[in-house]
Amino acid sequence: MKTGIIGAGRVGCSLGKYLRGKGMEFAGYYDTDFAAAKEAAEFTQTAFFETLSSLVETSEILFITTGDSFIVPVWEQVKKLSHKNQIICHCSGALSSDSFSGAEEAGVSCCSVHPMLPFSNKFSSYQQLEHAFFTVEGQDYAVNTITELLTSFGNEVCRIDAAAKPRYHAAASILSNQVIAVLDTGYRLLEECGFTREEAVSATAALVRSNMENVISQDCVSSLTGPIERGDTETVAKHLACFQENHDAETEALYRLLGQRLIALAERKNPDRDYTKMRELVVES
Repeated sequence: MKTGIIGAGRVGCSLGKYLRGKGMEFAGYYDTDFAAAKEAAEFTQTAFFETLSSLVETSEILFITTGDSFIVPVWEQVKKLSHKNQIICHCSGALSSDSFSGAEEAGVSCCSVHPMLPFSNKFSSYQQLEHAFFTVEGQDYAVNTITELLTSFGNEVCRIDAAAKPRYHAAASILSNQVIAVLDTGYRLLEECGFTREEAVSATAALVRSNMENVISQDCVSSLTGPIERGDTETVAKHLACFQENHDAETEALYRLLGQRLIALAERKNPDRDYTKMRELVVES
C-alpha cells in the first residue's frame, strides 16, 4: 500500500526512512515548509509534494507526523481530499483517534500509532525503530492493517483504548522525560561537590546503566538498593539535612516525594521489615 507522510520533522523523517528500508511503496512527503519536505524526501530517496491534495490522492496510507496542535487542522483539510478505504494515522502519544471526527462519513479508517521511543535526531533515530514497541488504537480496519504491517517488520504492537491515551502518555513521559530530570538533579549535586558535568556523567555511567539493566531484566522491587531499602534512617537524615543547609528546597521536595515511592517498593521487597521510622522521616510533617 502506497504510503505518504504529512510532516517532515524528526518523527516523519525517522518513520519514512524506516518504512522505506522495509521495502514499503512510499510516495513521499508534504510539509508547509517545502525545504523540510525536500530534505526528508532526499533523505529517504522519495518525493516531496508541493500540494497536500497531490499527496493525499496518491497515498493509500497517510501518516500525520506534525506536532499535536496541528493534527486536527491538518485532518480537517485531509478529510475533504480523502478517498474511500484510505487509512489515516497520526503519531501522537497523547491524542487518540477521536481527533479524526467525521472519519466514517468520509469513508476512511483512522487510528493513532505511537512508537515508544524518543526521537532525538532527525537523521539517526530511525535506527531505533527496528526494536521499537508500538501502541495503536482506533477503528478496526486501520488498527488491524497497521498492526499486521508493523508485526511483519518484527515490531511488537499493543492495542489500547482511546480513553487510556492520556494515562499511557503520562507513563511514557515519566519513563522518558522525567527520568532525565532526575538524572540532571543528581549530576547537579555532583557538580556542587566539584565535578564537572562531563565528569559527573562519566563517573556515574556504570551506576545508571546497571540500575536500568537490572530493572529491565528483573523488576523494580528486585532491583531496589540504597539507604531507604536498608532502613538506614541516619543516612537519609544526613541527605535531608544537606538539602536544608543549602536551602535547596526543590531537591529536598523531590527527594521526599521519590523517597515515599521507594518506601512502598521496599515494603514489598522486605515485608518483614518495619519502615515506620523511615516513613516518619521522609514524609514531611
